[in-house]
Amino acid sequence: MRRSIVCLVALISLLTGCGPSDPVRIGFIGGLTGRNADLGLTGRNGALLAVEQCNQAGGLLGRKVELSIQDDAQSPEIAIQAVETLATSQVAAIIGPMTSAIADAILPITERAGLVMVSPTVTATQFSGQDDLFFRVVSTTRDYARAAARFHYQRQGLRRVAIGYDLRNQAFSESTLNEFRMAFTELGGTIAIALPFESATDTQFGNLVHELLQAQPDALMAIAGAVDTARLAQQARKQAPELPLIATQWAASEQLIELGGRSVEGLHLAQLFNRNDPSPRYQAFRQDYRARFKQEPGFASIAAYDAARIVLEALNRPSEHRSLKEILLHNTFAGVQQPIRFDRFGDTERPVSITMIRDGQFIIVE
Repeated sequence: MRRSIVCLVALISLLTGCGPSDPVRIGFIGGLTGRNADLGLTGRNGALLAVEQCNQAGGLLGRKVELSIQDDAQSPEIAIQAVETLATSQVAAIIGPMTSAIADAILPITERAGLVMVSPTVTATQFSGQDDLFFRVVSTTRDYARAAARFHYQRQGLRRVAIGYDLRNQAFSESTLNEFRMAFTELGGTIAIALPFESATDTQFGNLVHELLQAQPDALMAIAGAVDTARLAQQARKQAPELPLIATQWAASEQLIELGGRSVEGLHLAQLFNRNDPSPRYQAFRQDYRARFKQEPGFASIAAYDAARIVLEALNRPSEHRSLKEILLHNTFAGVQQPIRFDRFGDTERPVSITMIRDGQFIIVE
């Protein structure tokens, strides 16, 4: 109760300010540099587009919105400093982070500061069912892993899967590994071997793939970002050209196709984003995004856009008796592709699709 009152007072202060010219500040935190910067950069673009559109429509209660952007450099230590900077600058809420490992590092800081944080892409199940100020606009690794396990066991007939997983985003990787293992073994499948690695320029993916293949799997699975999934796929095609490849939603950016080329043709992964959605809402978003950034939106773009739009809409609903958290919990928001409603813990469920890379495009197959 006390925290709700503190949040309400802070929100009223931010929205009323000292005068109509004072901007409302929204924070964004994501990895804008480093090996997996594709999520942070496209996520930043999505959030920035939402803020720019809000300002074009008159801002929040007539006040301009500023997006304070912080690069966490995919480092927990840097992320903590970035969040402390955002808290000091009195942002109304934070959009981000983009990875589960960074969420794990900064959540204690945002909780102590009383800051609502809405993540576009954090999925680790360890954040589920917590009565805190952390929200996310995506389903958990459990939903993605179960959808993937069913598809590969029932539709593809796979029985033995070998997995390489990146410890640099350990909260996500281990959550995905555990959830996939549980779902796949319940169906009757086996995880033949699971080997950890750390994402780096000198990671020897040839050796990793060789060791994974010793378990004689029916398929190789990479729990990693786009860069490392592409590198693992390239080595897999050299050593076992016909072996099916599986990836996760973390790798589902356009960079996977750009870097992987023909090596990732036929690769399957679960994700929430339908790039061929014909709906007017999505087509309008896509047109605006392409005009602004001269590129196609990715899954992080649309997720961050949704997250930012939700925060902005909630802030534009001032209430004398409800905190920002309460407004988020008690309303349904129109996402670009699906409505978004949070449960009492700030979690949400979104439809999960199985996609395949075919002719250099993500194609929904289930």
